[in-house]
Amino acid sequence: MLTTLASAILASEEELAPLIAPPIVIAGVAALFFLMLALVTYAYRDVANRHSNKKTHQSGHDAGH
Repeated sequence: MLTTLASAILASEEELAPLIAPPIVIAGVAALFFLMLALVTYAYRDVANRHSNKKTHQSGHDAGH
C-alpha cells in the first residue's frame, strides 16, 4: 500500500492554471495601468495653487484650512 501511494504521488503532476495572456503581456498591462495613475496624479499636482482668493499671510495655528 505504501509503495502504491508513493508511486501515485510521484506520478501525479500539478497542472498550472492557464493564463489569459503570456506573463510579459500581463506585466505590460500592469505597467500601463500604473503609468496612467501616475499621469492622473501629475495632472493634479498644482490644483491648490489655482485658486485666486487664497490668503498670502497665515496667522495663528490654522495652517491654511
